[in-house]
Formats: sequence, C-alpha cells, structure tokens
Amino acid sequence: MLTVLSLDRLSFHELSMRRRVLLSQLPFSVTTVVLVLGVWVAHEPLRGDLQLLLATALTLVLTALCVLAPWDRLPDGAFLAVPVLDFVPLTLLREATLTWVTGVGIMAAFPVIWLAASGRLPRAAAPIGFLLSLAMVWVPLLVPPRPLTLQMVTAPLLIPFMLLGIGITVQVLSNSMERQNAELTAKDAQLRRLLDVTARRERLLQTVMDTVDVGVLAVDEDGHDVLMNRRQRRIHELSLPEGMSDGTEADLLIYADAEGTPLPAEQRAAARAVRGESFSDVLVWAGRAPVQRVLSVSARVMRDDDGRPEGSVLSFNDVTELVAALQAKDDFLAGVSHELRTPLTSIRGYTELLAMDEGLPGHVRSGLEVIERNADQLLVLVEDLLGTASSALEPQLVPADLVQVVEQSVAAAGPKAAAGGVDLHVEAPRRLVLECDPVRIGQVLDNLLSNAIKYSPSGGPVTVSVTPAGRTVQLRVADRGMGMRPQDAEDVFGRFFRSTNARMSAIPGLGLGLAVAREIVERHGGSIRCESVLGEGTVFTVLLPLAGPGAAGADTLEALQRQD
Repeated sequence: MLTVLSLDRLSFHELSMRRRVLLSQLPFSVTTVVLVLGVWVAHEPLRGDLQLLLATALTLVLTALCVLAPWDRLPDGAFLAVPVLDFVPLTLLREATLTWVTGVGIMAAFPVIWLAASGRLPRAAAPIGFLLSLAMVWVPLLVPPRPLTLQMVTAPLLIPFMLLGIGITVQVLSNSMERQNAELTAKDAQLRRLLDVTARRERLLQTVMDTVDVGVLAVDEDGHDVLMNRRQRRIHELSLPEGMSDGTEADLLIYADAEGTPLPAEQRAAARAVRGESFSDVLVWAGRAPVQRVLSVSARVMRDDDGRPEGSVLSFNDVTELVAALQAKDDFLAGVSHELRTPLTSIRGYTELLAMDEGLPGHVRSGLEVIERNADQLLVLVEDLLGTASSALEPQLVPADLVQVVEQSVAAAGPKAAAGGVDLHVEAPRRLVLECDPVRIGQVLDNLLSNAIKYSPSGGPVTVSVTPAGRTVQLRVADRGMGMRPQDAEDVFGRFFRSTNARMSAIPGLGLGLAVAREIVERHGGSIRCESVLGEGTVFTVLLPLAGPGAAGADTLEALQRQD
C-alpha cells in the first residue's frame, strides 16, 4: 500500500525519511478524516461532539508533524512517537462514536502495523501495540472513575488480542524481510565487488595482451572470436585481400610455404583448433609481398571442469626475421662448406700420394699421418656443415636391408671402438627391408656410433639393436658412457648444441651431427629421441616407417607413445 501511495515510482525504502513517515501516517489520517466526515453527515448529533473534534484536530496535528519535523536530524527511531501518539485521537474517536459506529477500534491496526513493520523494535513492537490497544479500550472505563464489572473489563479485550496477533504476524514477516533484505544487500555488495574485480581483471588481461608482441586469439567451441589483442588485429588486417576491410579466416591470404601455396581453410590454425587440436610452432605465411609475414602458430584447447572443450587459445608469433636469418645461415654454411671441401680433398689426396713413397723417413711419415688425420677430422666437420643445408639431405629412397646398413656402420666404427676399448654389439634379425636412403641412414648410424664411442672414454659396451614394431622399425644405439643431464638430452638435437659434460671433458665437436641426424630421420617420416642419465649412459631411439615417408604419421606417433 505504501508503494502504491508513492505512485509506484520509487521503492519505499528509497524515499526520504520525511516522505516515509508521511506515507506511513496517511492510511490512519485518511481513514480518520473519512470516518469523521461520514459521522458528520450521517449522525447529526455528533457534529459538535468535543471528543470527535479533538480527535480530528490531533490527527491533523500529527499529520502536519510528519511533514514539518526534521526526522533526518532526530535520533533514529524518533518517528515511532507518531504511531504511539495516534492512539490518543483514536481513543477519543472510538469513545465518541462507540454507540453510533462499530469497529472503530480496528483502526488501531494502522499504528500497530507501523510499529511492527518499522524494524526499530524487532521484539517489543507487538507487545507495545498490545498495551497501547489495551489502554485504548480500558482507559475510557477509568475516566471518569466508575464502578467496573468483569463484563465491562473483558468485553473489549477482543480488539487488543486481535491486534496483538496482527502485530506478531507483521513483526515476524518484517523481521524475516529485514533479514532477507540484509542478505540481499550483502550479496549485492559482494556481487558488485566481484563484478569490479572481474572488470579490473578483464582490463588487466586486455592491457597485458595488447602489450605483448605476440598475436593472441581466443575462440569458442563454435569458432567465434572471443578475444583478440591489438597485435593479432594487425596480423588479421595484413592478411586480408586488397579492398576488404574485414573477413573470416577463410577469406585471409594464408599460405603453406614461401612459394605461395594456398593453405586450405580446413587446415588453417583456427579451424584445427576448433576441431580440438593442440599444436605448436606451425609455420604459415600471411599476406602478400612485400608485406608478407611468417608466423609461428601454436594452439591449446580450453576445457571446463568436466573436461569438455569450450574453445581454444591461439598465439601468432612473427618469425619473419628469424626464418630469413636461418635461410641466410643455411646459405652461408652451404657456401662455406663447398669452398672448404675442395682444398681439404686436395690436401688428403697429396698426403696419400706422399705416404705411398716407401723411402720416406719415419718422422716425415709420422707428420703426414698427423696431417691426414686432422684433414679427415676437418672434412667430417665440413660434411656436417654441408649437411645442415636442407637441399643436401633430400633422401633418395630405395628398398634397402637395414640390417646390412647397420653391419656396415658397425664395421666402419670397429677400429675406433677398439682403440677406445669399446665393445660393439649388434642385436638384429637376419634381414629387414625398408624404403629408405641407405647412405643417409648410414650417416645417421655413423654419427650415433661415433658419439657413443667418443663419449665412452672409459670403454664399455655399445649396443645397436634393430626391432620391427608394427609398420615401423625401431633402431636403438645404447652406451654406458658419461651420459648427460636430462635438460641437455632435450636440447641435444639443436644445431651447434653441446652438453655441459661434453664441453667440460674437452671432447672435440661442433654439435652439428645430431641436428643433421634428426633432419635425415624426419625427412624419412620418422622420429628420433634421446634418453640419458648423467654418469650412466645414453640411449638414442630412431623410429622409421617400413613403407617410407608417405606411410609415416599415426603409426610412428603411436609407437613412440607406447615407448613413453
């Protein structure tokens, strides 16, 4: 009702204290005025009744007090004096109309409800209302003094007890609503704090994303963009066809290589991520020359608490300069290696010719052997450098017996192993044919055997094993040499990388052999990995598809996972 009286424009609790007090008083005041007007019209003898006039005057005074009193500056709860004082005109009104109008005492419900609903007297409101109602019906019996009977005292008790019930009901409901309002207020405050924290984190996240020099894109499970940082927006604009201001990923100019081979839409990064794939460092070429950029793309799937995919986050790292630098390095190494190999070949040829003279003094022959040995070492290093040029490692595939390739490499490494006190063992079937380049696979084996012997300074066994594994073949070279740290084993296939243990042992090498070996294995559609324990030895495992590079993929990966 109070909300209706406020014209339903504002919640009652949003009004000023003065308006709330006035609206709380209005039901009693309006009812009193209506009652007095009705009595004045219908009951002529009451028109000049002093009690009726006094009740009307007091009601109007209290109503005016609601408007004029500075309730905001008065002590909290001071307004409750109004409903308490309402019982004075109400008592006069009831006494004046007792024989003419029935049920006037029920109007006490207005101040009782006001007391109970105010929330200022959570436990005392109903008892106070009961006592005031009791005073309303009993005080007139005592003024003026008269003989009282039990019937006179008990007859009007229905109204106080009924109002007590109303007061208790309203008080319970009011207290419950107050608690609910308090809880809602607390939850609203907490929600606002959480929203503020969320908004601040969102701003922080966006600022961080716009600060990093990597394109970041988040997509939902349907492939719609959720978040894109400033760097990625620039990459997106760079990849658009000329004249297009915006477009989907299918519209972008994305190529699979520097030659401009278009990358199909279903093979592009976002499409793969939406399918639930996670990948790292996939190179793509975005845009057209002269503004074309090379991007290294990685993606990770986001999952909810139940493990269901709910989108993916992709990163686009501009590696244009790095790719150009690597290409320049490859070109430089290839050129230098070719230039070095020619004089080294001549040196070796002439030392061999000189060594054929049986009349050479011993010290001269010894010097020639030193020259030849160092020339051979330089030639191996040059071959490794030349091997880092990608074009030099293209395999020439033919059916070849891997066991024979292994036996040839072991035989070639035999003298060096014997000189170092290393025992070579081969564990292989009699014959195992696969599609490969036997020269390149022999180069891989030579490198692995050379390392196994070189890094076993105290001698010991080196075992080469060949094992069929489904549609793949597993080739393992294991030694019990000095080994290396696990972190070094992870980086051992990097170009020019040498483990800490190898550097401290002053064992010569450029750190190119294993990089070349990995390149050769991967060009065969296979994989190579290293397991090592410092001081206990190292195991290199090569997996090759039996049918050649075209049959590689899921089977090779599955075989690796089974070993892990």
